[in-house]
Amino acid sequence: MRDDSPGRAIARAATARILSTASTTFPDMKLSNFSLPVSALSPGLDALRREVREFLAAERAAGGYARTAAGWDRYDPAFSRKVAARGWIGMTWPARYGGRERSFLERYVVAEELLSAGAPVRAHWLADRQIGPLLLAVGTEAQKRTWLPRIAAGECYFCVGLSEPDSGSDLSSIRTRAVKVEGGWRVTGTKVWTSYAHMAHMMNLFARTSPRSEENRHAGVTQFLVDLKTPGVTIRPIHNLAGDHDFNEVIFDDVLLPEDAVIGKLDGAWSQVTGELAHERSGSERWLNAYGLLVSLIDQAGPQPGAADAAHVGRLVAQLWTLHRMSFSIAGMLQRGEAPDVEAALVKDLGTHFDQEVPAVARRVMPEAARARLGEGHPFNAMLERAQCYAPSHTIRGGTQEILRGIIARGLGLR
Repeated sequence: MRDDSPGRAIARAATARILSTASTTFPDMKLSNFSLPVSALSPGLDALRREVREFLAAERAAGGYARTAAGWDRYDPAFSRKVAARGWIGMTWPARYGGRERSFLERYVVAEELLSAGAPVRAHWLADRQIGPLLLAVGTEAQKRTWLPRIAAGECYFCVGLSEPDSGSDLSSIRTRAVKVEGGWRVTGTKVWTSYAHMAHMMNLFARTSPRSEENRHAGVTQFLVDLKTPGVTIRPIHNLAGDHDFNEVIFDDVLLPEDAVIGKLDGAWSQVTGELAHERSGSERWLNAYGLLVSLIDQAGPQPGAADAAHVGRLVAQLWTLHRMSFSIAGMLQRGEAPDVEAALVKDLGTHFDQEVPAVARRVMPEAARARLGEGHPFNAMLERAQCYAPSHTIRGGTQEILRGIIARGLGLR
């Protein structure tokens, strides 16, 4: 590429723009700088974004949290309760269930700011993101009144029991069974890779309640609410290659669940879980895992990066801007009551590859000798190490690349 080529100019301009918001103290990069003015959609969104940033700045100044290499993927119940006290959990839910009846666009702004700041929101994240909408859509009135206010208060945390040994991403092949008995359901089976089951209060369990049909492989499965303190539930840690304990194996040994544990329609969980996954796959958490590393990389590149470095980093910035706009548009679709299943799969697929590309670019821009000069304990090196360790998992979590591209192909009429 020539130094005066349009591509080089765009890369340099993007890098210069992102450099203007970064500093060696790793503040939040203002993602709204890279989007169309949100005030055109709602005058309150800019004010809300400022409110969240002020809250986060005050929390950092008071020692409430600090950005670490783990970013937002940290359990901190005390911080989650602070977020809840601001009305930022269950934002779109009805007030009678503890919600604030705000828009999906407002929720998106809050979520993006929390994640980009590396705030420790993992404790309440899953319950807010997908369990609440699931219960609002198909839960009983008793379930809504029992669980939604506790989630909105930042006091009840969930995990999801989907994957199983030998099943991979083929959820139709699950073998965990729930058998109807007097007074409820008896559950036997094993779930694996269950994120933060050892810290959660409840599980959304995906179990087979009828035999698998060759005509419809996805029939015969049901979702259940499971109190993880129920007798017969055993949680065993799975330590990953980074030395962290976030995954778990969860064993159900003749566990008795009450009648009212069923979520939604008996044998109808497949359609429910696909709608739930649209919430899981479309958010900015799918492309902000390596965000702290990107900001740190820009700091290390300095105000006058070389042409090759500017091109590499500028390309990342362009992808970041695109993913931001895509996720924001999906929030608009949710606001209109649409089901963005295909669009969510697109964001998840593109976003996870972006999270993998950030550490790859960081290694090119900051080769081994440059990293050694920073020292082993430098934040850049810590973030790069974690991003590299977790990069392979991004195209597996929340649906493998192959599964996602099948959804996209079918949605686009390509197969």
